Amino acid sequence: MKVKNIFKYLIIVFTAILWASCNNTEVDDKFDSTPTERLNAQKKELQDLVLSSDKGWKLVYYTDSTQLGGFTHLFKFFPDGKVDMASDYDADTSIHRSQYDVQLGSAVSLVFTTANRIHLLSQSDNFPTPALLGKGYLGDFQFFYYGQENGEIIFRTNRNFQEIRFVKATAQDWTDLAGNTPIIEHITGDMTSPLFRLLEINDGAAVHQYEFDFNSDARFGVATSLDSDDSHNLALSYTPTGAVVKPALVVKGQKLSNFVYQAATNDFVATGTGGVSATIKFTNAPPRITDDYKKLLDGESQMVFGYIAANLYTASTTSDYFRYLIDKANATLPANQKISRIQIYFNSPFGTYIQYRFNGGKPSLYHTVTTSENTANKTIVLTDDYWDNGTAVIAPPAFLAEIDAEFTNAAGLYVKKEDFKITYSNTVYTFTSASSSFRMTTYQL
Repeated sequence: MKVKNIFKYLIIVFTAILWASCNNTEVDDKFDSTPTERLNAQKKELQDLVLSSDKGWKLVYYTDSTQLGGFTHLFKFFPDGKVDMASDYDADTSIHRSQYDVQLGSAVSLVFTTANRIHLLSQSDNFPTPALLGKGYLGDFQFFYYGQENGEIIFRTNRNFQEIRFVKATAQDWTDLAGNTPIIEHITGDMTSPLFRLLEINDGAAVHQYEFDFNSDARFGVATSLDSDDSHNLALSYTPTGAVVKPALVVKGQKLSNFVYQAATNDFVATGTGGVSATIKFTNAPPRITDDYKKLLDGESQMVFGYIAANLYTASTTSDYFRYLIDKANATLPANQKISRIQIYFNSPFGTYIQYRFNGGKPSLYHTVTTSENTANKTIVLTDDYWDNGTAVIAPPAFLAEIDAEFTNAAGLYVKKEDFKITYSNTVYTFTSASSSFRMTTYQL
């Protein structure tokens, strides 16, 4: 075909397409208005929508379910730009009033313009894990409107473009919110609660145990199998009856997500069919018990472990109960005197002893002990011998009685060489009571 004929052919085809498009009666509605008009329509749509639920809206906000759990928020919007808000972020589940706005920019967004409960998740200096230093809880307070589906309002967050959904709240939701607090306290525990957690999965034929490393501030835990390479990440949110995990645990094809609190055992249990279940429980014994205590019993090698208050009081492995006993002992001393160190000397020329050191000029106190092992639970047992002040034998100091009793408890101490460092390059060891929530973090000196 000649070039001029090809050109004529293309002109005919183009003319036909143009004629067809100009005579097409099925014109999309979006071309009937300008972009500004469409945005204004969306703005009014969202304004009307947030006001349309007489009991407000509910959001279980997972800012990042790969490392954080969910936080329940309730919103009640008013025409004058005010919003009532409540959340289970902490024990304060009361209603707080602030302001909101439906804003028009490159897109329509709902913005909480003055501080309220939702902003607690966006404060960069409020972070639950070291990995989130300077990032907070990754939360947002500006949500871009993306329409509605099945009565839910669909948004995407400004910070990471994550989809979230507001669902219509009920009066019961507002009443129930305060009921989340006791559940949170049960799974978090108090200073006397056992320090360790297990996840037990029953597949209907056998029970499999997992070490459950749970961060209560992050509402997130990692369950690692004790006998295989299997592991599960569990992001938790709370209800008045228990915890909901995301994603659901899949056991024998069954999805287990609703863990109901059992008051009699202090466990959280998700139940399937055919004997399938999953249980989150506390335990005094570490899920993985090491033989690290044995190196302290050879009778030959001197080893020294020191708790240094300035560096290790706030360590994540230092238990609340240990801190409580330290504070209680310090409260009996003059204002300028505090326990500065607790050092345990194993196999020294003077035997094995615990040294209590103080600042403010108070002389050290020493508790000499004998050592043995409890092979049944793999602990080292420290047994009282005598106390001295460096020059003479003395009566046991009353103000140290409670904390020292944890070291010399007949159940013994679990010893673990940790795989992390704190401030310095010294190896970190923890000493944990086999009968309580007492755990001291130390440097090997």
